[in-house]
Amino acid sequence: MTSPKKAELTRSRILSEGRALVLANGFGGLGLTELLAVSGVPKGSFYYYFASKEAFGCDMLSDYVETYLAALDAIIARPQPAAERMNAFFSAALESDAGSMADRCLVVKLAAEIADLSEDMRQILDDGVKAVCRRLARLVREGAEDGSIIPQHDPDSAAAQLYSQWLGAAIMAKLSRHPAPLEQALADTRWRFFA
Repeated sequence: MTSPKKAELTRSRILSEGRALVLANGFGGLGLTELLAVSGVPKGSFYYYFASKEAFGCDMLSDYVETYLAALDAIIARPQPAAERMNAFFSAALESDAGSMADRCLVVKLAAEIADLSEDMRQILDDGVKAVCRRLARLVREGAEDGSIIPQHDPDSAAAQLYSQWLGAAIMAKLSRHPAPLEQALADTRWRFFA
């Protein structure tokens, strides 16, 4: 019998390995046999941890959104002017040890694929994007107060449009296999928002 702690560690490993495979091959290209092999889990054990492939997808996306928002919250909590925090967030999207936003963002990778495939998975990503936009709107408001961001007529709309721009730039960077669209998005963000 598997201990609860060991079962949770195994489940976390499956989610982590699954995320890497989905980033490489898409959700439709995720084979359960390959996932279990790279996770070191015996064949047939998948359904002990997840009711279905879609349930796995939902859990993987929920875990991804939670991790993403925690990283953004850590940047927002820094004792810096809002423009510096916003710059840190988008600069990290441009390049990190894990690659750019084009390489590691599940919204970029899966939005079109899962929108018609799974309503539950679509909703998780949509809710995650809305949560990111709310946090960016908070930075826009804080920046208007501290003088580091140009005041926006509608901070919520400005934040949503800004994040849409970045998602589009990430898709273009992925398509071109060149960072120029993300670099242009960063330059435009600084020009339009930073005081």
